[in-house]
Amino acid sequence: MPWVLTEDALLVCAHELGHVHNEPTQSLFTIDGRRVLVEPNPEGKTISGCPNYGLTIKPCTSTLKVQVGYSAYLRVDGKAVCLDTVTGLTDGTPPGTVKYHVRSPGQNLFEEK
Repeated sequence: MPWVLTEDALLVCAHELGHVHNEPTQSLFTIDGRRVLVEPNPEGKTISGCPNYGLTIKPCTSTLKVQVGYSAYLRVDGKAVCLDTVTGLTDGTPPGTVKYHVRSPGQNLFEEK
């Protein structure tokens, strides 16, 4: 079963060192006092630390639209909750191929059943 993401979730680019900066937009649903991420929280966020750079190589610096990973069942104020299956593309090179994913959901108390 997928885990629900909180503001402490660790999302990384495919190069594993690029960390996505979470910015939760709701305060109604928390787990252990930490805000749960909802759509579109993982989208359009900055990525820092991506080691993929060079003369003609652009490092991952931001996330693009989530491709999968929003809950079909859980919603907060009409917005789908983010699960640990969240993945999408980054703006890194080669374009349209580098993804971001969840390394840690930021909590271990609540999963979607």
